[in-house]
Formats: sequence, C-alpha cells, structure tokens
Amino acid sequence: MSESMARSDARSGSTRGRARSDPSADGDGPTPEHSRAEDDNVGTAVEVSDPFGLHASADRTHQPLRARWDPTAPDEARARSPRPERGVKKQSALGRFISTYGWRAYALPVLFVVTVLVVVDAVNGGPEVIGAGGNPGFGRLSPRAASAGIIGAPPGDGQFPGDLPTGALPEGGPFTEIGAGTWHVVPGAAAEFGAGAELHLSYTVEIEDGIDTSGLGGDIAVARMVDSTLSNPKSWSHDRKFAFRRIDQGEPDFRISLTSRESTRKACGFDIPIDSSCYNADLRRVVLSEVRWVRGALAFEGDIGSYRQYQINHEVGHAIGYHQHQPCETDGGLAPVMMQQTFGTKNNDIAALDPDGVVPMDGKRCRFNPWPYPRG
Repeated sequence: MSESMARSDARSGSTRGRARSDPSADGDGPTPEHSRAEDDNVGTAVEVSDPFGLHASADRTHQPLRARWDPTAPDEARARSPRPERGVKKQSALGRFISTYGWRAYALPVLFVVTVLVVVDAVNGGPEVIGAGGNPGFGRLSPRAASAGIIGAPPGDGQFPGDLPTGALPEGGPFTEIGAGTWHVVPGAAAEFGAGAELHLSYTVEIEDGIDTSGLGGDIAVARMVDSTLSNPKSWSHDRKFAFRRIDQGEPDFRISLTSRESTRKACGFDIPIDSSCYNADLRRVVLSEVRWVRGALAFEGDIGSYRQYQINHEVGHAIGYHQHQPCETDGGLAPVMMQQTFGTKNNDIAALDPDGVVPMDGKRCRFNPWPYPRG
C-alpha cells in the first residue's frame, strides 16, 4: 500500500512539475496569481492529483477546474482575489446585432418611430404647405376650433341662384355711385403693338374724378389691365389691320375711361335698366362701368378678371368699328366677344330684354368668352 502511495505521489509530483514552472511549487502553496493562471487554462489537458491511484490517466478537461479531487487533503487557506471575467461572455441575439451594426443598431429604431409618426400624420391630415401647384397652406386647426365644429366651405359649382333676373348685378365690393363727371389721364405710355397694316390707333387710360381706385390696386393697376388685355394675341391686335399704342400726352383716337354709375348712365343711356358699359362716339370715350368692373356679371360666374377683359375688348371693338352686337351662334360654344354677355349668354334672355335687337329667340346658349380671337 505504501508503494502504491509512493508511486502516486511520484506521479503527482511529476504532474505538478510539468504544470508549474515557477518557484512557488516548492510546497509553500501557490500565489493567488499563479492559482488564477492555472484556473484560467481552459481547454488545456491537465492531470490532477489522484492520491488513491484510481484515475491517474483520466481526462478532466471537461470538469470544473475549481473542484478538488482529493476531499481528504487539508484545506489550503488561499486568499483569492476577485476572479476576472473569462474572455468574452456569450452574447444574446440583441448583443450580437449591436456588435455587428454599431451605431446603426440605435438609429434603426429611431427611424422606424419617425416613419410611423409620419405615416400617422399623413393619414390624419398633416399641415398643408406652399407646393408645386401654388396653393397656400393654413396649418392645422387648433384643438378648440376642431372640437367646436367648422362651417363647411362654400360649394365650388360656380352657379348662381336660378331665380335671379338676367343681367342682375352680382353681390360684391363697394363702388362709386356718383363721380365728378370729369376724368384724369393715368400717367404712362406703351410701345405700339400689332401689325397696323391699315390702322394705327392711340388711346389713353383715364379715371373719373371721385372714384377711389385704392381697392382696385390704384390707377396704375387699372391701366396695366387695359394694356395687358389689348396687347394679348387673343385681342384685337391679332388682326393685322390694327396697331395700338397708349399715350398720356396729346389727343388720342379714343379714351378708355373707368366711370361711376351715374356718369355711365348719362353717357350710355339707361333704356334697358341694367348697369352696363358703352362706347360714346360723340365723346370718343370707351365708358367702362366701375360698377361692373367691381362686381362683374352673372354669366361670368364670379370670374372678375375675365369679365374685365370682356369689358375692355367689347367696348374697344365698338370704338374700332364693330358697331353691331352678335348672338350666340353655336349652342354650347364660346360666345362671340360682341355678344352682350353682361346681359347673359343665352339668346332668349337677351332677346327678351331687347325684342327689336339682332338676337333671335332660338334657345341657344353659349359659354362666356372675353376674347375676339380666343384661340389666338
């Protein structure tokens, strides 16, 4: 038995001699650093002490290295410092994802949340902005306004009540009832436009004294509207016979004059009791009714700009020699510019107002049109 124990001790000493290379193997006990080095030698085949000689050649690499295989050996009071972590701990799937993608792993959740918020905002109707089609945004309604209920926007069908009499004056802004009966010339001139094969015509733009044009953009804005209308290729300059130029000095061929309601009735007559414009050949004055300039006409369905263009073109047409009015010629087509569109675009309506006129009672109805040559 002692021989067996001696052989076991010899083998144990041999094992310790191979596993230890520092002087602490002399029996004084390992230092804490050396003990940790041995414990951390993971994956290396190490022979352990077997005082009974039963498992001298057993492979213990799969066993916990801190276990003692000699339960009868005296307990060595070895001071152990805190054990450091063994390399890299096994990571979870989330940990591996973060290690792989770095900062992007944190950015992706943020982007996801932002995307969800944008989609929800779009579905619920986000604030409007100024886009490529040119519409202004009004932002979101305040919670108080939204909860209180909002009156619906007016319908956009552009139709006036059917019981309004033809030629009736639409509702709208204020106008001048009585002016001074005198006019002042708006300063400014325009270069000649049009071919002028037969006629070179000059005109002035004038405003009746007593008319406040500040609500219309001022005198200059009125003059620019006249100039831009007549110089448009859809206007009378399309006909190569004519050339036009605006002057502010000297005697013009005709005077385009914005005129109050009372002065218009004096210059144009009021046999048909409807506000309208005219050309007075004795005065060589194109009389533009300020009432209609402000309010327009029912047939134009609220399009004030187009009505002003019609006013100018229709009355200048009389000034340059087109004295007769015209009826609607094609049912559903564009009205001729010399049709009395202020009274309406239905032949029957105009014929009822002026039974002795040139317009027949034939049931034709046209669409409003401000131009002599609408297709340019």
